[in-house]
Amino acid sequence: MRQETPSLQQLLNSEGIKRRFEELLDNSAPSFISSILTIVNSNPKLKECSPNSILSAAGIAAALKLPINPSLGFAHIVPYKSKGGTQAQFQLGFRGYVQLAMRSGQYRTLNSGAVCEGQIKEIDFVTGEIIRGEKISDNVVGYVAYMELINGFRKSLYMTSEELQAHAEKYSQSYAYDLRSGKKSSVWSTNFDAMAKKTVLKKLLSTFGIISIDQQSAALATALQADQAVITDEGFRYIDNEHGEEKIVPFSDVIELPNDDSSSDYEPPEDNPPTDADKN
Repeated sequence: MRQETPSLQQLLNSEGIKRRFEELLDNSAPSFISSILTIVNSNPKLKECSPNSILSAAGIAAALKLPINPSLGFAHIVPYKSKGGTQAQFQLGFRGYVQLAMRSGQYRTLNSGAVCEGQIKEIDFVTGEIIRGEKISDNVVGYVAYMELINGFRKSLYMTSEELQAHAEKYSQSYAYDLRSGKKSSVWSTNFDAMAKKTVLKKLLSTFGIISIDQQSAALATALQADQAVITDEGFRYIDNEHGEEKIVPFSDVIELPNDDSSSDYEPPEDNPPTDADKN
């Protein structure tokens, strides 16, 4: 007799999963679990994703102690179609990066935003220092990220709108599909501003930020590694990348996910078929 594949609702009702979320979030676990179901039930494409991939993506957000409400912009669970079917990706938002960086206690200032025409006069090719100019129009020509550490180290990074457009086409298959089909299904299409701000900030932090596995900075290091990945037993699986090929990056014990053999914790009810609520 073939064992029934548990639904997301059934997995979240299992004692092992609830206990793990409680270990990560304490009293906030019930509301976080409820938010998982709310987000999935409100997104038809997420309903197509495997329950385990949704659970793993949510587990990363829980371990990082970031809410997954899309309107807050901290962390997102995003559906993505690959050769193996529809999977859920974990994606960190702009506010999530700022939150994790500031939690580390290493950053005095961290910001990113749009640059209008004339606001940047030139960039010193040796130091990378941005020389400011005078704004001459409201036309957005690029995006800049800036960081200053407690120890006084400062760095900025600027990308033109054309560079960000090329970045999106190169690294996001979903955005490239939108351009080919004339649709707007990817976040790059529906909210270019938010993705541009996140991209320049992520590039700045991953290049010049404090990325280590010590207790203070481990969360940011994990977030940089997990962003836009499907979480599997083998590690972080990247399915939306430059070459259109799936890539797996193993992870160590930096982070513990709440999906440890999750399906084995679920036992199907005897003689009771799943209800409509269980199928959601």
